[in-house]
Parts: sequence; C-alpha cells; structure tokens
Amino acid sequence: MTLLEELRWRGLIHDSTDAADLEARLVTGPLVVYCGFDPTGSSLHLGNLVPLLGLRRFQRAGHRPIALAGGATGSIGDPSGRASERQLLDAETLAANVASIKRQLARLLEFDSKASNAARLLDNASWMEGVGFLEFLREVGKHFSVNQMVAKESVRARMQDRETGISYTEFSYMLLQAYDFYHLAEKENCELQIGGADQWGNITAGADLCRKKAGRRVHGLTFPLITNADGTKFGKSTGGGSVWLDPGLTSVYRFYQYFMAVDDRDVVRFLKFFTFLEPGEISALEAAHAADPGRREAHRTLAREVTALVHGAGAAADAERASALLFGGSLEGITEASFREVAAEVPLLRVPRERFGAEGAPLVDLLVESGLCPSKGQARKDIAGGGAYVNNERVADAAAPIPGERLLFGRYLLLRRGKRNYALVDTGV
Repeated sequence: MTLLEELRWRGLIHDSTDAADLEARLVTGPLVVYCGFDPTGSSLHLGNLVPLLGLRRFQRAGHRPIALAGGATGSIGDPSGRASERQLLDAETLAANVASIKRQLARLLEFDSKASNAARLLDNASWMEGVGFLEFLREVGKHFSVNQMVAKESVRARMQDRETGISYTEFSYMLLQAYDFYHLAEKENCELQIGGADQWGNITAGADLCRKKAGRRVHGLTFPLITNADGTKFGKSTGGGSVWLDPGLTSVYRFYQYFMAVDDRDVVRFLKFFTFLEPGEISALEAAHAADPGRREAHRTLAREVTALVHGAGAAADAERASALLFGGSLEGITEASFREVAAEVPLLRVPRERFGAEGAPLVDLLVESGLCPSKGQARKDIAGGGAYVNNERVADAAAPIPGERLLFGRYLLLRRGKRNYALVDTGV
C-alpha cells in the first residue's frame, strides 16, 4: 500500500486537499510535512496523539517532519473546538509549556541529524516575534476577506453563540496559523500540513495564503477526531480528566490501563489508529478477539504498543507486569515505582513496622483490619479454603504469622482474598 492507502485503511483520513494531486506528489519523492502543537498546557494529551503519530508515519515513509511548538499561536489560543475563549497565558508559563512539550515531541520522532529525513523541532515564536502589527496586516491580512474567515466552522460556531461570541484575538488566530504554513513553505520548502479535523479551516487558510502570496501549491490533510464507541470523548479518564503524555501527570501504569480498559468495540479500531502494526497482524488480533474476547489479547497488545511508543519499551514492560499483579501475576522483576502505582489502585492499611517483628504479624488480623474479611472466623475459613494470598502466593496455614522478610521492598504486603479483592499493607509510617 502507498502511505495514503494505508491511512485510508486505518480510517485516518478525514479531509484532504486534492487527494489525487497529493497522492501523485507523495510518490514522486520525499516532501516536508508539518503539524503544530500549541502549548496551552504543560503536556500534550491523548487527543494530540493521532496527528503526532501522523508525523511519525510520514517520517517512516521517508518524508521529513517538522513538529511545531506554537510559542506564538499558543499565546493567542485556537478557537477550534472551543465553546469559550481560552485564558491567556503569561510569558513565563508559556515558555515552560513549550519546553515541556518539546521533550514529549522528541520522544516520538527521529531527530538524528545524520538522516536525510531527520525531524525538526521549531517554535513559531522565533519568526512571529519580529513581525509588527502593521506589517502583518499589510502582508497577511490583506489576503483574507472577513466573509471567508466567518465561514470557517471554528469561527461560525462561536459567532452563533451570542452569550460567548469570539474575541478579535481568537478571530485572528487563523491568520497566524496560515502565516506559519506560508513561512515554512518559503523557508523550509514545506508542502503539507496535517492536523486534527478541527484544524481544517486553519489548514486551508494557510494553503490559500501560500497560493496567493507566493504562488505555491501546497497540500493539507486532516485526521478524524476520535470518539469512543459509546459516544464519549476519547482520551478522558474515568474521573473525566485528560490522559496526559507526561508521566508526571498520568502515570505510565494509568496510561497503560486506559488502553486495557477500552470498549471491546473500539479495540481493533484503536489498533489501527495508534499502532504501527501491519494489517496482517491487526487482522489476526481481530480474529483472536472475535473468537475469545475474554483473553483480551487485542487489548494487551494495544496497551503495550501505545505505551512503548509514548514512554519506551522498558516502561511498557513494567506497566504490563504491574497490570498483571491485579490478576494474580508474579511479582518477579517488578520495580518499586511500578508496584506503588498498582498499590494506589487498591485499599490501603497502614500499620507500624513493629507489627512484623520477631514473631511476625498474624494474617488473620491483617485480613480483617484491611477490610478483606468481615471477621476472624471468615478469615480462617478463607485461608483454609485456599482463598487467601500474600504477595499473590496462596497461604494455607491460618496460624502461620507473616514475617517481616515477606515485606516487599522492605515495606509493603499485598493481600488478596479470592480472585479480585486486594488490599495493601504499608508499614512506612
């Protein structure tokens, strides 16, 4: 398959400028493609992942990607997909956000300067800060009619809301992004801009400016905005917050678990959207999922592949081992950091370290105090019946105390009753 054929197979093309012309251009040789990411926060989120992986797909096909951190456009705020105006950020916050996002972009693209299609990381503040207001109006504004701008969906939707409306600041955002495309076309020979479906108006505005101001023929392509099968917004955690690419905001374990928990109806679609697995591999996983959904082979593959892309193979392996803990998996090889992430998901019992002294702590007492068993009598029955576990190892003797040597990392004890009822004992008090 050609690159565009593969994108169509994956369901990743929402809109494009003349598709036949773009296809013809792509087969003639490498081109420069760019996608912008505004630093409205300190981290990118899952909603940014499709266009970011889009840059990676183009790079893998031999094209040269430019990841644009919008230090200038981010100071304005894109009205696309917004029901209200963004709060303007101060210069210090904006600079910190740009620096943080640059690190995230660098993890997903190949920046090796020796490669002919090495990625570049640019900040539009570097060329916008020197452009004066009158100069911008004369050189850019004159190429746009207000009628044309109002017709764009991102602007029209806001103008129809009489209560909120749209400020002149956000109304002008389209011109700034259009100028980015023009600048990159002139200075970097960029011929293609990609982005989410909500960026179509901004992308076509840039293509128009390149044609009017420089007589250049450029292209645009957008990816669909992802929604879950139940109609909810993709990339939101169970608590409603965003799933971030920064592990300091969304832990690697929670990131992995997000994909483990996707709806069965979404898993194959997401394998196409978020992984680089070949069509044959995805088809095999689809067949396995249809034959036995309970094995969750497709889910595990999806979670492992996406986590490895964003956080690295080692972090993905740690998250997979940690996830297996809550399904009775082995503790062998798990790091303390990964274990603590899992521990945060289960009820906690804090006890003094002295409870695990020379004689050890009675398991019956711990099962009751942790809330896993309602009484000592029930705890003894569970142990006798083979339903009590310490660190995912079955315990058969109710009278045998748990020695301090069993504490994980010298501090923790993972208790389980039955298949899925867990509690954590923490002696670090």
